[in-house]
Amino acid sequence: QVQLVESGGGLVQAGTSQRLSCAASGRTFISYTTGWFRQAPGKEREFLAAIGRSAASIYYADSVKGRFTISRDNAKNTVYLQMNSLNPEDTAVYYCAASFRGYSGRPTTYDYWGQGTQVTVSS
Repeated sequence: QVQLVESGGGLVQAGTSQRLSCAASGRTFISYTTGWFRQAPGKEREFLAAIGRSAASIYYADSVKGRFTISRDNAKNTVYLQMNSLNPEDTAVYYCAASFRGYSGRPTTYDYWGQGTQVTVSS
């Protein structure tokens, strides 16, 4: 079992930055890939970024490459998503998820999910 808890969401102004955290507990933190997704109202869940077990493998969706950065701190069992230059289109519920089947941009590959944290970007 893996438990994931996201934090760091809130209401922010367009053009600013926000850092989300995903705190993990349960099975060994470095044994799985962690991904970030988001879901806006009326839209499908969208892959954003994923980081492998060793952090040497990092993947980004084209839509956020260069603007979002994923990282992990194994000592704190935490994965971060640094988001820069936010715009209203980034408004969504942000989720982290754990995959024991390696990297994938498909939500169905991920076995465990957090409850999500709302990010609202005002113009």
